Amino acid sequence: MTAAAALAQDEDGARATVSFGEALRFWLRLGFISFGGPAGQIAIMHRELVEQKRWISERRFLHALNYCMLLPGPEAQQLATYIGWLLHRSWGGIVAGGLFVLPSLAILIGLSWVYVAFGQVGWVNGVFYGIKPAVAAIVLHAVWRIGSRTLKRPTQGPLLWAVALASFVAIAWLKVPFPAVVLGAALAGVLGGRLAPAQFTAGGGHGAADKHWGPALIDDHTPTPEHARFTPARLARVLLVGAALWVLPMVLLVIWQGWTSTLAQMGWFFTKAALLTFGGAYAVLPYVYQGAVEQYHWLTGLQMIDGLALGETTPGPLIMVVAFVGFVGGWAHRVLGPEALFAGAALAAGVVTWFTFLPSFVFILAGGPLVEATHGQLRFTAPLTAITAAVVGVIATLALFFLQHIAFANPTLGAPVDVVALVLAGLAALALFRFKAGVIPVIAGCALAGMLLRLAGIA
Repeated sequence: MTAAAALAQDEDGARATVSFGEALRFWLRLGFISFGGPAGQIAIMHRELVEQKRWISERRFLHALNYCMLLPGPEAQQLATYIGWLLHRSWGGIVAGGLFVLPSLAILIGLSWVYVAFGQVGWVNGVFYGIKPAVAAIVLHAVWRIGSRTLKRPTQGPLLWAVALASFVAIAWLKVPFPAVVLGAALAGVLGGRLAPAQFTAGGGHGAADKHWGPALIDDHTPTPEHARFTPARLARVLLVGAALWVLPMVLLVIWQGWTSTLAQMGWFFTKAALLTFGGAYAVLPYVYQGAVEQYHWLTGLQMIDGLALGETTPGPLIMVVAFVGFVGGWAHRVLGPEALFAGAALAAGVVTWFTFLPSFVFILAGGPLVEATHGQLRFTAPLTAITAAVVGVIATLALFFLQHIAFANPTLGAPVDVVALVLAGLAALALFRFKAGVIPVIAGCALAGMLLRLAGIA
């Protein structure tokens, strides 16, 4: 009997199980190795869970992934939550999703402290000077990657291109709030799904499920576990618990420091942000920028770019950049007083992370069965397809914003723009587009170049 077959059946022919302890060890390790953004994280889970451990079949894995792609929030973290939920009920999902985030939170708190405490040291400043152009190139690459998936499928015509262009104009020039752009795109999808359904049909996902590695614990034809089937009572119970987990911390923050306090406003703002993250972290970053930089002044635009770079170089979902926003904002606003800067900043990072990721757990634990029941129906997927097209335009505005900031933040060599930073951005883009370099090598190379250029007095 092969290892895969042994996993699928024990000696008596009964279905084997994965112990909660074994799953916990895997999810903890995944939290420390989940680099590479959602594509890399999903690839790691596929290799480990589908090809090697055989905990879930290829088709069931892709089925779950397609559900997560329909929801707001980080799809890789939601996929981990979903599979953990299938294996070990609600606690399995909570552990899987939580361990996907917590290592990244701890690492980002440490890096954020180094940033605010030592960011003005010459070589540290040079490192961050170098990574800003890398981030601009990475965002440009994200525009191309998401746009090529969304706008260039054979069935797509000009309507999705029009949605993307309208979103770019609305954000970049008309300064329309991001939620209004999302709502407008959704309405366009509703109309498009009725009038031109071929142009708003969702793509084929992440490839055909035509590979097989032997029997799996959750195989193609394994019945849906009883705990994953929809019942009104289960839905109501999960929604009530989720609501309590949101209301109680918010009430405590308001009683403690008041509704207008930094911590309470962070909780409210990032709850809204969590509900608008269709299309991944890059899509919500313009909204976070509008609120965190322009409205609440928790940090500056250049600090936002630095935070995105740190998020790119740490494991976990890229949306964890919000922990950096929380830390810097908590430090700048001294939420626990001037004698407890680190404690206050770390608390703010934790508050932001809690309110950002809580909705993702509720979406999976409460909405998973509902999403499964509606998956593939055009009246549900067409609005989300239009939102994804709008995301392309929104991310393009983010790329434009980053390029403007690196070009005019620190003019060098007597020029009206920072020629050195633009050259670094061009080299980073070349590495990403032409040579298919990974995100981390590009950031590391630009960071080293920035440090050397700053120490040499060139930048």
